Amino acid sequence: MKNNQTLRIITGKYKSIRISAPAHLQVRPTTDMAKSGLFNILENYFSFENMKVLDLFCGTGNISYEFSSRGCMDIESVDSNRNCIQFINNQLKSLSFTGIKTFCLDSIRFLEKQAGEYDLIFADPPFEMKPLTKLLSIIFDNGKLKKNGWFIYEHSDRDDYSTLPFFVQKRIYGSVAFSMFKK
Repeated sequence: MKNNQTLRIITGKYKSIRISAPAHLQVRPTTDMAKSGLFNILENYFSFENMKVLDLFCGTGNISYEFSSRGCMDIESVDSNRNCIQFINNQLKSLSFTGIKTFCLDSIRFLEKQAGEYDLIFADPPFEMKPLTKLLSIIFDNGKLKKNGWFIYEHSDRDDYSTLPFFVQKRIYGSVAFSMFKK
């Protein structure tokens, strides 16, 4: 049986808080090393307090918690797994996280139906799923990002998306990579 996975908030209001995600959620939370590297990049481009963020395939809520800890007050976290959303809602209550709204829906359908624009959209689907081309189409063809908005896609370090439209850069952290796309 798989053990619980411990998540850590890197910095901000909730710095060093550890959250234990039960093994039955069957998720792959972003590692501390990868999350730290990603947020080191983002803090050079964004003022977190004024951002509107969409966290697709949010799993344990790891990325959403980090945005909240850094002052972001408008975060939408979406996952189709009812147990994941229930886990996140329990954490929001027990740790008093602010600015996070949860939605138990298919991430792609949510994105298709949502009318808003975001400063940043983050997607961390199961590696075997590979919905990137569909996500890119919805995001860039339907105006889901604000001007200078970013879409960040977490994937296996073995995948290469550098030839796709709007690609800006790829960062690798161990076996995980982030491909970044910009409007």
